[in-house]
Amino acid sequence: MTLSDITRYRLYNQQLTQTGFQTPAEVVSWFGAVQAQDHPASKWALGNRLPGSTDADMEQALTNRTIIRTWPMRGTLHFVAAADIHWLLDLIHPRSKATYANHLRRLELNETVIAKSHEVITKALEGGKQLKRSELRLAMEQAGIPTHDNRLGILWGQASFDRLICHGTRCGSEFTFVLLDEWAPRTKSLTRDEALAELTRRYFTSHGPATLADFSWWSSLTLTEARAGIELVKADFMSKTVDGQTYWMPSSLPDLSPAETTAFLLPVYDEYLVAYKDRSAPLGGLDPTQVVKAGNGIFSPVIVIDGRVVGTWNRKLMKNTLRLDTQVFKPLNQTQEQALSVAIERYRAFVRIE
Repeated sequence: MTLSDITRYRLYNQQLTQTGFQTPAEVVSWFGAVQAQDHPASKWALGNRLPGSTDADMEQALTNRTIIRTWPMRGTLHFVAAADIHWLLDLIHPRSKATYANHLRRLELNETVIAKSHEVITKALEGGKQLKRSELRLAMEQAGIPTHDNRLGILWGQASFDRLICHGTRCGSEFTFVLLDEWAPRTKSLTRDEALAELTRRYFTSHGPATLADFSWWSSLTLTEARAGIELVKADFMSKTVDGQTYWMPSSLPDLSPAETTAFLLPVYDEYLVAYKDRSAPLGGLDPTQVVKAGNGIFSPVIVIDGRVVGTWNRKLMKNTLRLDTQVFKPLNQTQEQALSVAIERYRAFVRIE
């Protein structure tokens, strides 16, 4: 196996070069979670994997509560399928709590303040209420809870991984907050080993080939927990060593011999790049300056051709017009240019703006 093989199989497993799904919830469930702090970008991350879908379809999935937007891992927003949100938060909770502990101490937010904030949040939101950030902040300030110097964000993060709140529908361009148990009632519970096995299985099925260090980075679990997870499911997976690193992937994969050229406009924080601690496979061939321009594959929207990052793109919405600019790091051949043109038209169809 080579780095080129790794990118081909990742494109396949990540549902970019093929997909068997029809809904946003199915895609999110396949991944386990999809990073989603940049809302327009995260909708396109799903749309890229659902041919023929639109931006409005992604909004409808949120409104229908089939996908939930909250902070399950790495202290950042993700989409999670409603059916998975409770067991996933149960599994990740100890790591999230440890991650936030230093922030809580530094900001002098003790257990008494946290308990009081939870009580105020519950009272403000119970009964199906949806409050904007400013409205919930006011309720907390009126109760004497400190909200300055990032305390508010830390307290809301704590409330999210304590399984109290998540995002509801949007009010204009702003998300509201709701009580998680009211918005997405628990439908099933898993033991810790069952949850660890399930998340491990989903990660390496959807993201493989990947390393245990990649899984640990993505999930917020420790390397020890990642090793325990692969032990629980290893009968369904195989490993290959490439450049001294061990990659895990489903034991049954199709033959993916080099085929026609593929091109994708990937948004910031796309799972194809952000879900790995080591991004050398898709970034291979770039010089350090180009890696910086590509935002290390995470912080800038990137053009990916045949699995490799080859440039960046950006969009500007002006009234009912979409301006889409691309910048490649080296000239493309005619076949690559054609593939890129198809990718651009796919994006235009998704946002439905010419």
